[in-house]
Amino acid sequence: MAHTHDQTMRRVLRREIAGTIGLLTDEHDFRAMRRYRSFTFDDHTTYLRQVETLLKARASQGGHTTIALFDPHEYADYCTETGLDPDAPASRTRFTAELASNGPTVPYDGRPLADLVPTLVDEAVRRATWEYASTLLARLGACASCGEDIGRAAFTRASGLLVRILDTADPGNRHLVCSVSTVPETLVAVLHADEGADGTTRLDEAEALEFTTVLALGLATMSPGGLVMRTSAPGTTDRVYGWRLRGGGLEPLTAGEVFDAYCTDVETGDLISPESHVDYCEPPDLGEEEQPPDHHH
Repeated sequence: MAHTHDQTMRRVLRREIAGTIGLLTDEHDFRAMRRYRSFTFDDHTTYLRQVETLLKARASQGGHTTIALFDPHEYADYCTETGLDPDAPASRTRFTAELASNGPTVPYDGRPLADLVPTLVDEAVRRATWEYASTLLARLGACASCGEDIGRAAFTRASGLLVRILDTADPGNRHLVCSVSTVPETLVAVLHADEGADGTTRLDEAEALEFTTVLALGLATMSPGGLVMRTSAPGTTDRVYGWRLRGGGLEPLTAGEVFDAYCTDVETGDLISPESHVDYCEPPDLGEEEQPPDHHH
């Protein structure tokens, strides 16, 4: 009887344990892992199917699983730094546990892996963008004339601008995109701000942090860039407007400039038909916050 009780307890505990699976999302990464003898999968499609079967089985037993993005190159670096044998399942387990605490992850919610993988990749890109922008901001150091930390000052200013942009927006759901042309590539951050039933604005903190950091980098380095807002609410026409980054501040785009930006194919330069029920317009006045401070770093 005690034996049966122990088995029952183990089953209960298994359901209580939250696990993490390190997922190789593309064929290239999968091939990179095949150089390890202890990695026994032969085919990426079969591998993904078996992972999905395992995820469904855990979910059916009440288990919660987090999916982490497994990067073979980061794994190899991790094994070198920690002295672990990369060709050992236990090393992969340790690396996956590290990913669970500080890497890009998404919870398994029953959706097909084909739908979850893009979400996971987007999360990884977001995190990489934030880390890169943060590093560049920190490297700017202190202002030679006043001693102020340039990156910190720009972040404070970007935070203030974001608050003003959200405060002046129409009620409803807001979708913001900020792009900053840096070398070697353009950084893009997206922020969704939804209005609750009580009129308060709900933000994803990680999204807001990344968005503010990218905007701050553009302001601090006076890089070319832009910020576009789209507001949506039931029963009303969507409104789209924006600003260009100029001289450490935001300069309003005209309605025509917003229309051109939205209705031109970035790669070919060809015109795209404008969306129906969308009003391309000038942005609201942000007041003094719109202008860069008198003191330029």
